[in-house]
Amino acid sequence: MLTFLIILSTLFADANTEYAAGNYAQAAELYEQALSQTPAAEVYYNLGNARFKQGELAQAILAYERCLRLNPRMKDARHNLEFAEARIQDNIRDNDNFFLRKWYLAIRNSLSLSAWATISVVCFLLFLMGILLFALSREIAIRKTAFYLSLVLLLVAVLSFTHAWGLHQRDTLREEAIITQGIVNAKSSPDRSGTDLFTLHEGTKVRVRETLGEWCRIHVGNYDGWILLANLERI
Repeated sequence: MLTFLIILSTLFADANTEYAAGNYAQAAELYEQALSQTPAAEVYYNLGNARFKQGELAQAILAYERCLRLNPRMKDARHNLEFAEARIQDNIRDNDNFFLRKWYLAIRNSLSLSAWATISVVCFLLFLMGILLFALSREIAIRKTAFYLSLVLLLVAVLSFTHAWGLHQRDTLREEAIITQGIVNAKSSPDRSGTDLFTLHEGTKVRVRETLGEWCRIHVGNYDGWILLANLERI
């Protein structure tokens, strides 16, 4: 285990040295090697910076997205992601205009899966303790406080579990993906002869709804269409 950590630390240090020297391709390769050992938010963040310096917009966005999956509270990664997304030209953005859904996703994505799961377990245990206090106490004031506090803790536990489950489903299904080719025409059917419906550009985030052979049906904005799987990479 110690040897593994030393190797990982050495790769990361060497990659940082190459990045500081302006050797972005070599730095990116070393970051990729480090990530093949174990995923880490800071390594993904540095990889995103190296890819952006190389002009590889889609790969930079992909790395920032993966970084934020591991550490949603990394402000630098979110800032760089927004900066990179602003450079996407004439793209269709995967925006959901329903404010309640935006609000829900913003809260859910503010913490990691493990953080929400921990909050859920702790609140549920405190809820059980509150119920026990309510049942055993003879003081009316204490019973009332324990009862209402238990209800709040149960609500927080349920909401936290819902967020954790949502993130689990997101990471398991891996529906979100980034377009990695410069320009992609979405088709009306999973066939090269299908009608072009709309155009996507490198770096655009889409949702994969289903796959059929080498094709997948994607959703972005208010549009659905078919593109080749080779044109995207899942987050």
